[in-house]
Amino acid sequence: MDRKPLVSIIIPAYNAAQHLNRCLEAIRVSSYSSYEIILVDDGSTDNSIDIARKKGAMVFQLPHQSGPATARNFGAQKAKGDILFFVDADVLIKPETVARVVTDFQQNPDIAAVFGSYDDSPAESNFLSQYKNLFHHFVHQQASSEAMTFWAGCGAIRRELFQKIGGFDQERYRRPEIEDIELGYRMRRVGYRILLDKELQVKHLKQWRFVSLLRADIFYRAIPWTKLILESQQVVNDLNIQTSDRISAGLVGLSVGILPFSLFIPQLLYLILLLLTAIIFLNYKVYRFFLKQRGLKFTALVFPMHILYYLYSGVTFMWCWGEHFFMGRR
Repeated sequence: MDRKPLVSIIIPAYNAAQHLNRCLEAIRVSSYSSYEIILVDDGSTDNSIDIARKKGAMVFQLPHQSGPATARNFGAQKAKGDILFFVDADVLIKPETVARVVTDFQQNPDIAAVFGSYDDSPAESNFLSQYKNLFHHFVHQQASSEAMTFWAGCGAIRRELFQKIGGFDQERYRRPEIEDIELGYRMRRVGYRILLDKELQVKHLKQWRFVSLLRADIFYRAIPWTKLILESQQVVNDLNIQTSDRISAGLVGLSVGILPFSLFIPQLLYLILLLLTAIIFLNYKVYRFFLKQRGLKFTALVFPMHILYYLYSGVTFMWCWGEHFFMGRR
């Protein structure tokens, strides 16, 4: 009988007490029995450590807050498993999740990593939490299974390859940013294959508010991701930077640029309307998805949020591009 591979489930945690108990309990009822839980506490001031110990996790404490990249790398150093399965502390896996990860590696011996997505039933009921998590679900479900990057909210890597490539870049990413995306870029650059398993879905427990959403999207995602793209000189047509997204961001920027002139030339409002219609056409799959999932009223609220998303994404890219271009000429 073949030995079941040991899966090391690594959870970085910082003040995660609100969700950690549910996260660990979901792992404990897993249908796959050959696993270990490693929780790396990143300087929490709440009772995250006590919760983890009561649930039987191996707990390690970092001397000071260093970010999830450092925490995950530390957990990987302590791991005994052949598979490193990274799970966020505000995520609920399903009973079959760990088994599915193992099956993905067994059925695809040439892949280095596999990751999934949030499911289509976010835990928090407020509009922004529903919008943000459902949008994540949609993007991952529409993306290519032959992934160009990686996601560590629910993602696994063969330990040998993780060590060979050097793990997450903990020197560059000292807070929750795009350390997983950068790792994915690096893996692909040296020829490793990454699988996006669209059936590997987990529930996100995080509650999003307007300020926290903007801060995360702009400062923890858009800015560092744009800088990574400019440095690598590689724009991949994957996840939420597909061609249609780049065109939509350009159309939103053009609409905003025209708007002040419409005060003097009212006919320009028709042009803005035409541009917005083009955005709807380019993203009809998004709106069809939200319409099916949450109805017309919810989808109507999604549209302005989607426009805002393209606006700050486009502005961020242009700002970072300008900074990169002019700094490079000095």
